[in-house]
Amino acid sequence: MRVISGIYKRRRFDVPRSFKARPTTDFAKENLFNVITNNYMDFDDTKALDLFAGTGSISIELVSRGCAEVVSVEKDRAHYRFICKIMQEVGTEKCLPICADVFKFIRGGGGTYDFIFADPPYELKGIETIPDLIFENKLLKEDGLFVLEHGKQNSFEGHPYFVDKRVYGSVNFSFFQYPSTEEEPAV
Repeated sequence: MRVISGIYKRRRFDVPRSFKARPTTDFAKENLFNVITNNYMDFDDTKALDLFAGTGSISIELVSRGCAEVVSVEKDRAHYRFICKIMQEVGTEKCLPICADVFKFIRGGGGTYDFIFADPPYELKGIETIPDLIFENKLLKEDGLFVLEHGKQNSFEGHPYFVDKRVYGSVNFSFFQYPSTEEEPAV
């Protein structure tokens, strides 16, 4: 696992082969972050949430790119410990790993975030409910961005908060935001 950009750029972390997680590929991750920084937001001083954090690949990338706080939620205890180890290795306190079920965390209302990333297992039962849960539980700030990684079998284009989709090989990213509250000026 490699950090693409930021203060930890080019740092590598060896993911144990026994892990069941499917980390976002470097190619997909690099393209995703290019799209986000060029079209949606700057990560400096943002508060981010990484759901189904897995190996912590996205979490360390967010910290490296300047997020003020990153909350990483991962249910698997071995993966959670690995994320803690990575953050300890780089010496940051900007990441708060939490060992918990993502659906319970969402329903528990863990604050509001500028950026939310979710990378559930592609075959996860209930994956189609994640966007609704994020918005129903008001986890995303009004001007924030939510990105869901998913397989090609899922389509979110009909969701009321869907704004964009990017595909990199077998990796699909759907982007969600609240509708703009800016009104057209009266003429």
